[in-house]
Amino acid sequence: MCILEAIDLKKDYGAEPNITHALNGISFKVAKGEFVGIMGASGSGKTTLLNCISTIDTPTSGQIYLDGKDLLQINDRDLARFRRENLGFIFQDFNLLDTLTVQENIALALVINKEDSKKIDFKVQEIAARLGIQDVLGKHPHQISGGQKQRCACARAIVNKPRLILADEPTGALDSNSSRTLMEAMQEMNRSLQATILMVTHDAFSASYTSRILFLNDGTIYGELERGTQSRAQFFGQILAILEELGGYSGCIPDSV
Repeated sequence: MCILEAIDLKKDYGAEPNITHALNGISFKVAKGEFVGIMGASGSGKTTLLNCISTIDTPTSGQIYLDGKDLLQINDRDLARFRRENLGFIFQDFNLLDTLTVQENIALALVINKEDSKKIDFKVQEIAARLGIQDVLGKHPHQISGGQKQRCACARAIVNKPRLILADEPTGALDSNSSRTLMEAMQEMNRSLQATILMVTHDAFSASYTSRILFLNDGTIYGELERGTQSRAQFFGQILAILEELGGYSGCIPDSV
């Protein structure tokens, strides 16, 4: 079942004769329960694409459908509610509220959506246990590690069971051990909760946890790679090979994949 479809997306910045084609005719689909990565060099269109799908930005032309709904037809008055009810976000810099505990940060999405107060604590405890942060629920963000903060952000993104989770460089501020823990947690969210995840990353190690990768180059889809039945180490090697074709890979290669 297709949950997300982008059709001939184009996004231009500037005016003639100095137009920049950030997106130049991108089309793809994401099935329900898929974990899809988006990779490409700086300026390839990754962030622009994510911003258009999240309704933060509007494409110059093209169409975007989420669960059959045309995102470009949602009026400004209803956009905030649509994002709140259908999209989950995981950011590189966590975006947690320092004045709230971890438990309150996770619960905030449920409170805003007017979830039954009797169910909020159960849902928070359940998702925290899945992500291994139940022991820090009473702490504030400044009292926990970067990896724990990002898993808190994951819990906040998934607790409402959104149709689509959008992750923008989620491991960008983490060390290698925390990155591994986070990606294992996101993979578990995808497998056990059937969470549909679209993740922008420059990091081949993080991308190796996905089931499929779209490679962007100059605003177009350069290629696509599916993991299939191969091991993550084999998938990692294929990712590196394509990144070399695109101009080399400047990220870190861990001792073990």
